[in-house]
Amino acid sequence: MAGGPSEDNPVGINVTAMVDIIFCILLFFMCSMKFKAIEGKLDSWLPLDKGGKASANLNQEKPEIRIVLSFDETRGIVERYFGRNPIPPEQGDLKLESLIDAQNKAYESQGFRDDKAVPVIIDAGPKVPWENVVNVLNMCKGLGVKKVEFGFGSELKK
Repeated sequence: MAGGPSEDNPVGINVTAMVDIIFCILLFFMCSMKFKAIEGKLDSWLPLDKGGKASANLNQEKPEIRIVLSFDETRGIVERYFGRNPIPPEQGDLKLESLIDAQNKAYESQGFRDDKAVPVIIDAGPKVPWENVVNVLNMCKGLGVKKVEFGFGSELKK
């Protein structure tokens, strides 16, 4: 039974030596393996110009253009805010586009260009349809805005 010839298999193969070699190879690889400590490490690509550094003036606000999109369930419409200023629904995209363009040009005239461009932050609530977010994103790209970022979804509290 230990590798001798039988009726089914006329050639006798001694598997004892083969199992012994497999165990030796397995033991060799287990002893030579180095475990990589992955706990506590997270590969990420974070912006170099934000966070992590002690700022000289923590109360100083960085310039930004914030667009807040909030869904009003009672009326079934998306409310738009330029900063904290509401934009009436009847004025729509044209008013928002002119406000973004004017503010962006004002910041560019103050020297915020290229790598120091002021970001437009689109801050949409969880119930805002993606169509509205993409419309604002396309509007910003059409105006030539250099930086567009997305907010955390902290809608304005009324």
